[in-house]
Amino acid sequence: MSRSRTAVLAALALVAGASGTALAVVPGDSGLAAVPCSVDYKVQNDWGSGFTAAVTITNNSAAKSSWAVKWAYAGSQKITNAWNAKVTQSGTAVTAANETYNGSLATGGSVSFGFQGTYSGSNAVPIAFTLDGVTCNVDGGTGPTDPGPTDPGPGTPSTRVDNPYAGAKVYVNPEWSANAAAEPGGSRVSNQPTGIWLDRIAAINGAGGRMGLRAHLDAALAQKGSGEEVVQLVVYDLPGRDCSALASNGELGPTEIDKYKTQFIDPIAAILSDSKYAGLRIVTTVEIDSLPNLVTNAGGTPTATPACDVMKANGNYIKGVGYALKKLGAVPNVYNYIDAGHHGWLGWDDNFAPSAQIMFQAANAEGATVDDVHGFITNTANYSALKENNFTINDQVAGKSVRESKWVDWNRYTDELSYAQAFRNQLVTTGFRSNIGMLIDTSRNGWGGSARPAGPGATTSVDTYVNGGRYDRRIHVGNWCNQAGAGLGERPKAAPAAGIDAYVWMKPPGESDGASSVIPNDEGKGFDRMCDPTYTGNARNGNSMSGALGNAPLAGRWFSAQFQQLMQNAYPAL
Repeated sequence: MSRSRTAVLAALALVAGASGTALAVVPGDSGLAAVPCSVDYKVQNDWGSGFTAAVTITNNSAAKSSWAVKWAYAGSQKITNAWNAKVTQSGTAVTAANETYNGSLATGGSVSFGFQGTYSGSNAVPIAFTLDGVTCNVDGGTGPTDPGPTDPGPGTPSTRVDNPYAGAKVYVNPEWSANAAAEPGGSRVSNQPTGIWLDRIAAINGAGGRMGLRAHLDAALAQKGSGEEVVQLVVYDLPGRDCSALASNGELGPTEIDKYKTQFIDPIAAILSDSKYAGLRIVTTVEIDSLPNLVTNAGGTPTATPACDVMKANGNYIKGVGYALKKLGAVPNVYNYIDAGHHGWLGWDDNFAPSAQIMFQAANAEGATVDDVHGFITNTANYSALKENNFTINDQVAGKSVRESKWVDWNRYTDELSYAQAFRNQLVTTGFRSNIGMLIDTSRNGWGGSARPAGPGATTSVDTYVNGGRYDRRIHVGNWCNQAGAGLGERPKAAPAAGIDAYVWMKPPGESDGASSVIPNDEGKGFDRMCDPTYTGNARNGNSMSGALGNAPLAGRWFSAQFQQLMQNAYPAL
């Protein structure tokens, strides 16, 4: 239950009337003092011993380059963590000051921040606020009271944190773990955490004998014990999904945005908001491949497809992602990460900044805001090497830059780590919060084994130099389906590098990217020639061979031969 106080009375001057009595100046009266500031303080969630709150400040005085708002609690409230403001507390007195990215507060402008706290007894709303020492709220009331929910449920709410992976275990999917453990040698990795893919409406409740969302969350609670636990979800069922790839087209037609909202996102949000699961840190990977397709595969580009042109024209990717961010972001223990492609897709100058801009557009669509975005994930279900150590784009060979090689092809980035860190900076420049974090899917980008180069290639030409030294052994960086020669990458790890929240295995290794031949099914999964090892390619992979393994099952189905190869070529080695 939500409760709030909006402050609209501020520093009311006392004016002596003709009879000598004091008269309050009424805001809005002609010629009288204006209200310098107002504060809206909302308790969004209250579970009897703790709460989350949102505060919005509106500045009606001179523009500010920094700000601080203060209030005092009447009870035992203690703030435990905050976002979009630096919040400190001394006794009952609280000060919230701006972050570096939101200090500017124009005349008439507003800024919002939020926090989580604990209390015992009552949780009365504060009755007085100041902005930079000027009183914003002097109504003398005690504020509405709210007893809170009568049954908060068994979940103990998880404290909101900057990096959900820090200090936490990550959920091991028992279904994937069983498949991995059943493979010879699979027990070496079967205890690793992987993503749960919600890739059709039926997956929410469980389809084909597989666990549904509630079953996974219940299992996560059982694994959690007394520590913190992250659960990783892939939310993946947009209308006209993955418009450039038939293997993952999905079940919803291009115009079925309302069905996406009411039958897919709404039920997921309802389950995640159950107080039973409030103690879990729930990480969502939001709609992989969707927004990058609008940049590279639509609008008259050489790689455009008619299906992507339709999705760009009708706006349903933007609307769907925005709606998902808003609904899922409203759950206090959900951390949304938007899919951001990979370096071999968006690393070129023509794609880099426009991709950040279209992601910002989606993050502000359908009622969402950038505060619903905790970060971004790169290389989801892809194969781009984490770090290429044998060459850089600054190298010169035989009079040519490495950027001129056929493999790099003028890209500014040669691997995922450099791309993710640079794209994070671009996203902040575009308008996202400066504390966003990046995830990198390392499930299949190890490229180890006997084919892994020990050093740079020969310097006879720029191509022999790059091709001889690159870890990523794909025929073309645009190849994405069941790639031959790939290996397990870095094991999941929290905070491995600057700006990176975690390396994750969001794609469960051993689950197919798509069938290598036509397989009739009721899951909306078509046959994509990029999964056919005999395919000679298209404009999106430089008309190269697909590099795919043969005899692959439908996307998401267990592919034993691939899993064995991934273990064999793991780097670091198993």
